[in-house]
Amino acid sequence: MRAGFYDDSRFFRVIAGDFAQFGIAGDPLLAATWRNASFADDPVKQSNVRGYVAYAMTGPDARTTQIFVLMGDRSRQDKDGFAPFGKVTAGMEVVDKLYSGYGEGAGGGMRGGKQAKIFEGGNAYVDGAFPKLDKLVRAIIL
Repeated sequence: MRAGFYDDSRFFRVIAGDFAQFGIAGDPLLAATWRNASFADDPVKQSNVRGYVAYAMTGPDARTTQIFVLMGDRSRQDKDGFAPFGKVTAGMEVVDKLYSGYGEGAGGGMRGGKQAKIFEGGNAYVDGAFPKLDKLVRAIIL
């Protein structure tokens, strides 16, 4: 992910006060490369509470490139294996302002089965169908 995978992608699933999800590359060719990749879980060492980030997943050892930023308390997910791996240290007020008007409609979660158009059409599809979604301009790993 150090090669700009998350750069110029969209926050396609934002539930106000709960979480904001991103992690499907805006370039359909890059998204296709990683679409079916998954990797093993980490142990849960931190609760899923405001400001932390964790990988989305559909079950054990099924984490993908998709990440959510917690805007509220989702500690109930601790038992399901969602292991926060980082924390927003500045700018949570920006996360709180991400556009949430589409809710689950712009792609939903991995289990919802509605993400195919994002993978296949990339930013061109998302920007045309959901023009109010906020953009992740650049992601840097520190």
